[in-house]
Amino acid sequence: MTIEETRRDGRRSTGVVRPDEDQPLGNISSRMREGVGSWLRSPALDFYGLIVVGALLISVGLVMVLSSTAVLNIARGNSGYAGLLRQGTFAAMGLVLLVVAACLPPGFYRRAAWPLFGVGIALQSLVHTPLGVAVDGNRNWISIGGQTLQPSEFLKLALAVWLGALLATKRPLLHKPFHLFVPLFPGVVLALGLVILGHDLGTTLVMAMLVAAAVWVAGVPRRWFMAAGVAGALAVAALTITSSNRMARITNWLHGTCPGDSCLQSDQGLMGLAEGGWWGVGLGESRQKWGRLPAAEDDYIFAIIGEELGLIGTLGVLALFTVLALLMFRMITRIDDHFLQITIAGISAWLLGQAFVNMMVVTGLLPVIGVPLPFISSGGSALLASMTALGLLISFARREPGAPEAISARLGAVRRSISVLPAPRDAAPTRPQRSSRPKRAKPAPRSGSAKRARGPKRASRRTGRTSSTSSSSSSSSSRRAR
Repeated sequence: MTIEETRRDGRRSTGVVRPDEDQPLGNISSRMREGVGSWLRSPALDFYGLIVVGALLISVGLVMVLSSTAVLNIARGNSGYAGLLRQGTFAAMGLVLLVVAACLPPGFYRRAAWPLFGVGIALQSLVHTPLGVAVDGNRNWISIGGQTLQPSEFLKLALAVWLGALLATKRPLLHKPFHLFVPLFPGVVLALGLVILGHDLGTTLVMAMLVAAAVWVAGVPRRWFMAAGVAGALAVAALTITSSNRMARITNWLHGTCPGDSCLQSDQGLMGLAEGGWWGVGLGESRQKWGRLPAAEDDYIFAIIGEELGLIGTLGVLALFTVLALLMFRMITRIDDHFLQITIAGISAWLLGQAFVNMMVVTGLLPVIGVPLPFISSGGSALLASMTALGLLISFARREPGAPEAISARLGAVRRSISVLPAPRDAAPTRPQRSSRPKRAKPAPRSGSAKRARGPKRASRRTGRTSSTSSSSSSSSSRRAR
């Protein structure tokens, strides 16, 4: 039989499924597209995606903090794992804050917006008291009990929640100048002013991006948005021109002329990225972390990632932040609550804007601005604030349309698959169930006449056996006589 005849027979017979010679496993590509499409359309995608991406970023941060701090800690006589233990402690504290923030409903944050903003302003005000600590010319830390804290990181989160609650309430009145500027303008100027008084222009720029994203999503008229943008650009230019340190950084970046060692940090960072190449020199094998690159575990940890993991490692980190951006954009488009939309926009501008500014500084696309890489750079305050913000986003993702049902269904399926119910101690052993087959009817008892009728036959059989036995015995005796 030829192949064509076999195919015709296979098409004719509907009861037998025969594999196609070209695609013996079926159309795998279409099934994969359908599976990925249904997964992307899942209402719980943002919830699970935030958990996975956040866990990956925090894990990368812990590994890279260990790698970038081990050598200098050993040189100072400390344990090589001191940096990991410190960052791991903050990560454990941040995990508690993340879980608590994820369990609280969005209504709680809307009601607590003003108190949170007040606490953030109060903490930032302590920077300008005797508790304040200056580092590299920036007064943006406070010291309490031997522990340093950066209040501006928590002020970013409080500002995002406050803007969400305020602009969501005033959204129908934002076209009126009075309702637009009061109390929005005084609150924003107070928050950013307290930070800029500490000479921290990088944090101020990140907070300005946060405010711009929240105001844009809230639907402020474009003419006022553009006017605020021009005013902010002029303020940044004035602050830059009046500072010799900032002007020197910009001049070095524009012209490449670096008197003394003013370009040491940026040059060493670029050198680390160049030495990494495509695949890197290997995890833990960086040369720049041996004291050559200042702030190797803080603002320039992206250079260590590029040196040890190569271009593939840096693109992997960039891909994680890109996925985080897509998840937050999807949340804004799916949620109908204006408070949640505006707050998510502010948090996304803070985390993503700060991440891309950090990476652009390390790669030489921007002048040196001291901002850490979220979730990855060493620093307790930044990690705690970022993980708390991630908990807020997870709480909001749980309230997306259809997400509670999808999450509860998934958790129920997992719970049923791993649950084992023990039998009670006093329960009697269960008997095996009998088969459900119908019982066979017993034969009817035989009557006496039937028994009598069969009697002669049995007798005849017995007589036949005896006669045959006697005949055989007689034949055998006649043989002996012969």
